[in-house]
Amino acid sequence: LLGAARVLAEDPDFAGTVHFIFQPAEEGRGGAQAMLEDGLFERFPCDAVYGMHNMPGLPLGHFALRKGPLMAGSGRWVATFRGSGGHGGNSPHLANDLALAQAIFVQALQGIVSRDVPALESVVVSVGHIAGGAREALNVMPAELVVGGTMRAFNPAMQALVERRIRELAELAAATQGATAEVSLWWNAIPLVNHGREADAAAAAARAVAGEAGVDVEATPVTGGEDFAFMLKAKPGAFVFLGAGTGPDGTVHALHSPLYDFNDAILPQGVAFWVSLVRQELGAPPGA
Repeated sequence: LLGAARVLAEDPDFAGTVHFIFQPAEEGRGGAQAMLEDGLFERFPCDAVYGMHNMPGLPLGHFALRKGPLMAGSGRWVATFRGSGGHGGNSPHLANDLALAQAIFVQALQGIVSRDVPALESVVVSVGHIAGGAREALNVMPAELVVGGTMRAFNPAMQALVERRIRELAELAAATQGATAEVSLWWNAIPLVNHGREADAAAAAARAVAGEAGVDVEATPVTGGEDFAFMLKAKPGAFVFLGAGTGPDGTVHALHSPLYDFNDAILPQGVAFWVSLVRQELGAPPGA
């Protein structure tokens, strides 16, 4: 983006205004929301807004996008189980077994996608954290145990369904052991939905850089979340993926892998895309 700003500043042959938005904290920290709350589009009016993210595994310099939902709403949840606790060796029958409650809960979560969600919808529910008790006291049954994870969905109906079922299953699992469950859920990002006209504009700009064969306009939606979705709710626009290719040995290190490495070779294509988009959308009118 900075490279495109430099190119366009040196040769501003277009009829309009371009704002370059360096969006921070796009995954779970609310960067886009903070900018919007600070009056981003009131201070810097825009008719359309576009975003980009590199994508390991997609061929080097290729582009991928689609009209409509491209990325899922991304949420988090935490279930806190509470009971009496107790001595696991001497008197387990007098304690609420929170370990068993969480085991029932984690297994039951798998039924949300397989049985509650319609077959043609896409939803993800994953456990990423379990904590309870102490390694220094393995004979003690904990009085509190925490299970947390992530949830993904592409529309409000599925978001509501996932929230309801996680809460219900936690409470039911706790009840089997005479315990209680407190559940908190929140969404870091809403589903990212590309607007039709702007998706066409982004695809045309990408073809000018990568050719017809280098642009996939029917990309499969991904269940990753992206804060830019809030900007697309505020303004028409589109989000695109730029292929980062694979490693020399053909391996793909995903975005959140500790082995991930940004491929500097895609910088020229990224710059060219933005310049192409601006020239296309804000080209001087005929006869000007």
